[in-house]
Amino acid sequence: MANQATLITWKRPQTFYARYGKRALDVTAALAVMPLLGALTVGVGAAIKLDDGGPVFYRQERWGRHGRPFRIFKFRSMSVGAPDIRNADSSSVASRSDTRVTRVGRVLRATSIDEVPQFLNVLNGTMSLIGPRPNLATKPLERMGDDERRRLTVRPGITGYNQAFYRNSTTLPERYAADCYYVDHLSLGLDLRIVFKTIQTVLTGKSVYSSSRQAPAESSSSQPPAAPASH
Repeated sequence: MANQATLITWKRPQTFYARYGKRALDVTAALAVMPLLGALTVGVGAAIKLDDGGPVFYRQERWGRHGRPFRIFKFRSMSVGAPDIRNADSSSVASRSDTRVTRVGRVLRATSIDEVPQFLNVLNGTMSLIGPRPNLATKPLERMGDDERRRLTVRPGITGYNQAFYRNSTTLPERYAADCYYVDHLSLGLDLRIVFKTIQTVLTGKSVYSSSRQAPAESSSSQPPAAPASH
């Protein structure tokens, strides 16, 4: 990774929120969640250990802002050494019958508790509370399409436009299009809508699982979807 000198070109944001406010809110939220993360680490950690005896945390290298790789933190929800299985469009499989997911992991995923350790990433500046979902740092930057690269101009997020409004119900090109919509319309108002919609989506368990999807013949990422009028 280190020898990939070509980073994503980033245009300096112009609004006060994009330049200063968003990061200030990220740090405030992350600090507020630290006591909860400590308590969850004790309880969830014990449950994971009792379930299969494996490690509590899962760390994986992802692409971050400007195309810089970083390690993401999550509570482990899959069996140790589980293979990486993908849909036809290269998106992650999220199936109710996925045998790779542990008993405790199913609960963690359904409630999104497995994502809470990512507040450590928010605190250290590699992630934001709101932003595109970070991809695995396996595909070289020079092989990425325009939409795939443009989403790297902002910090990746714990939740985002896709997770809030669609979760696992869309294809990978559709997710990239939505991510680019977010990049182009980044604002406090949009971030607040995403936070409230994420809470609603998690509480209702909407679109937690996805079925295997075929990649569309032609990417729709050049046409970012309009923000939902009401949800």
